[in-house]
Formats: sequence, structure tokens, C-alpha cells
Amino acid sequence: MESVSTEVKPLPQLKIGDYTMEVPIIQGGMGIRISANGLAAAVANEGGAGIIATVALSLASRYYQKGKDYFRANIKALIEELTLTREKSPKGIIGTNCMVAIKDYEAMVRTSVENGAQMIISGAGLPLRLPEFAQANPRAALIPIVSSLRAAKLLTKRWMKLYKRIPDAFVFEDPNVAGGHLGVNRKQLFDAQHGSDRVVPELAEWSRKECADEIPIITAGGVWDRKDIDHALSLGAKGVQMASRFLCTYECDAHPNFKQAFIDAKEGDVVIIDSPAGLPGRAINTNFTRTLFRGGPVADHCFATCLEYCLCREEKEAFCVAAALHSAQQGDMTKGLVFTGTNAIRHTKMMHISEIFNELRLGLPACS
Repeated sequence: MESVSTEVKPLPQLKIGDYTMEVPIIQGGMGIRISANGLAAAVANEGGAGIIATVALSLASRYYQKGKDYFRANIKALIEELTLTREKSPKGIIGTNCMVAIKDYEAMVRTSVENGAQMIISGAGLPLRLPEFAQANPRAALIPIVSSLRAAKLLTKRWMKLYKRIPDAFVFEDPNVAGGHLGVNRKQLFDAQHGSDRVVPELAEWSRKECADEIPIITAGGVWDRKDIDHALSLGAKGVQMASRFLCTYECDAHPNFKQAFIDAKEGDVVIIDSPAGLPGRAINTNFTRTLFRGGPVADHCFATCLEYCLCREEKEAFCVAAALHSAQQGDMTKGLVFTGTNAIRHTKMMHISEIFNELRLGLPACS
């Protein structure tokens, strides 16, 4: 009888623009300050791309004085995070996640490319002017997040017309499993036509036929172990973006209380909230969400006008999402909002980033 080989194939490299990652893994940007210099550098040192989330970075920095200089402080805090990340990962690939929906979007992109970011991942809206804002460093890879083939086509056509360039990659986030703000409305959630199995092959086929396979497709949402990576690659993706998997690590930049919330999470503890940004969001059910659902008092004071559109500011309803996310990052689980993907309940212990990457490379069963 012939023996069946159980040898695990090496993970392929991932080339995006001028940069080649040893493994096809991009660490998802998680705000506020969940993915800062600690997590981004650790992932970059393992051969993936480490991503700093730029939204409201100043809140836990030495630069912000309450009620003053929020936007200038964000710039200073981002420069500091990029500098620290590069010091910790001299040779790694480092980028930033810049949300279109924030008021200082342009400043965050420009600051990123002027201070060493090699990739800009941009979603929460279509980044129509991203090439213009990133022109200080033409080598920076520009990676929009899209929710459909239609959005990818529209953006590519617009960039070609105005800037004579195409995106260096697309990230597709599956709203049915991804964490944080989701790219569809509540009525569209959990519809298979918006999921990875449907959309990723469409994007990959379009890239191959219309763009000579020059725009790699990266799938995000629900990616936990090697099996998930292999499945994503089988759909036509060239790589994956992973976020929730890296939360319960010693290198993650959040408070230990934040990480413990994941270890304690049980079946049924992942819920959908309505964000003041006008989008549904996926989060862990905490004291904050329970208060929110019963209509109790939550942080409802807009302190920085950080979003372009915000129900908290415009309609005096909902809550301040920046304040709630910041509270969680600081360890206040009473006032804090904890965004997550559907894999939240799979965390059972703390790990090092190097341990997770070893599992992924070797195809070992996930031990967290």
C-alpha cells in the first residue's frame, strides 16, 4: 500500500507592488491603538506585513491634551508609532490602515508615506483620492478595501483616468465574519452573495482577465488557521489579512483586560451593534453593549469631530465610538467597546506572535 504524504507545503510569498512578504499574511489594522508599534513590528519580523491603525492614535499618546490639538496630536503620534515600529523591525514590511471616514484621512495618508510606511490600506469608504494623497512616495503600495467586484472596477477605472495607475492590491473583507465596522447594511449581513466564497473568485478572475493578474486579491474576515489560509488561496486569493487571531498575544498593544475579554468569551458573545458611523459593527457582548441594547446611558459626547459622518455629533444620538474603543484599549471593560470578528470565542490563552506564525507555517492545529 502506498503511503499518503502528509507534508505541508510551504506558504507562498506575497508580492504587492515593490514589496515581497515571506508569507502571504497581512495583519489587519485594528483601532483604536490595538495594532500599534508592538503588534505591527512583531508581525513584520515574522515575514508578514505589520499594519498600524491610524484612527485616533493620539488618545493614548503624550501629545493629546483633552479638548485641544486632537488632529495635530494624531500626526505626532503616528510619526512616533512608525518610528518605533521601524526600530523594532528594521527590515520588515510596515504599513498603515487609514480610514476614508475620518476627518484627518488625508493627513494620515500623507504622514504615513512621508514617514516610512510601505503600504497604505484604506477602507470605510472608497479611497478615490488615495494616489493623490500618497504621491510623496510613489513606491508605497496602495491597497483599497472593497466589498464587491463592482467597487473594485469603479475604483480601478477612476485611478487609471485620474492618476494613470491601478491599485497594488485589493483587500476583500467578508462582512459575514469580519470584525469592527462592516461594509454592508444590516439587511445584507449573512447573505452568501457578499461572502468570500462568492466574491473572491469573482475578483481574482477579473484581475486575471482584465488586469493581467497584476492586482493581487487579499481576503479578510474569519481567517484563523492554516486551513483558512489554504482555502482562501484555493479561491484565487494571493494572501490573507488576519486581525482577530493576533489579539490575545503578548505583542498586541491593548490592555490585558481587553485581551482577557476574548479569553472569557463564550458561544453567543459576539453581537452586532449599530455604529454612529452609520454602519453595523461586530463586537464582543460586554457591559457596554448590554447597556447600549437596553437604551441605557453610554458615552455620548463628541469630543473631537473625528468622523466625516457621525450620528453622535449630527443627530445627538448613539454614542462616541472613538471614546468607547479607546476605553476598551485602556482596559475599561465597563465603558469600552470591543470590536472583533466571529472567531472571538476561539481564544483560550495568551500566545506570542512567533508561536502563531509557526503554527501557520507548519499547518499545526491552532492551540489558542
